[in-house]
Amino acid sequence: MLDVTLQFLRDQLNTYLLTRTGSDSVKVKLSKVVDEAGKYAFEQETIGASVVNIEEERTVKTHLPEYTYVNGQHVAREPELKLNLYVMFAANFKVYDEALKYISHILAFFQTYPAFTADEFPLLDPRLEKLTLELQSPTYEQLNQIWAFLGGKQLPSILYKARLIVIEADAPATVQPPLTKIGTVIQSR
Repeated sequence: MLDVTLQFLRDQLNTYLLTRTGSDSVKVKLSKVVDEAGKYAFEQETIGASVVNIEEERTVKTHLPEYTYVNGQHVAREPELKLNLYVMFAANFKVYDEALKYISHILAFFQTYPAFTADEFPLLDPRLEKLTLELQSPTYEQLNQIWAFLGGKQLPSILYKARLIVIEADAPATVQPPLTKIGTVIQSR
């Protein structure tokens, strides 16, 4: 589901950049920021989109399994895992002004479309009910720590929090025959 979410965002951003600039020479690509050799993992004249953190959304967490009756069987499913992704968009350009221009386009896109639903965006996977993006503003220290953790020198970049990506296992946790009889036994003391 994480890959589906990021591929959707990448495709929407690339379409937006094409309409805004009239050129498809600059694209958003899903990539780690830095490779094992310490070099940027995405080429110049490109915007790299990378997950820098995944956090569980605990405010809407369900703790109890969901029970249903399917094909004569009592099925228990574990609760969905609701996640937030922290996605960094970093612009790797020779000309600094160009990097800032494309970061501005991304900011404008998410200002125009802060939330995505299947009603407005038919290409959104139906398992994603609503995808909301929030601009994050790390402090200088946090930004320094992020880039140090990633292992690269800072590029013009922005950080967004993508809210409520739902992960649900396909297989049920338990399948049991249904309850067909309830009985009581009364004993005297």
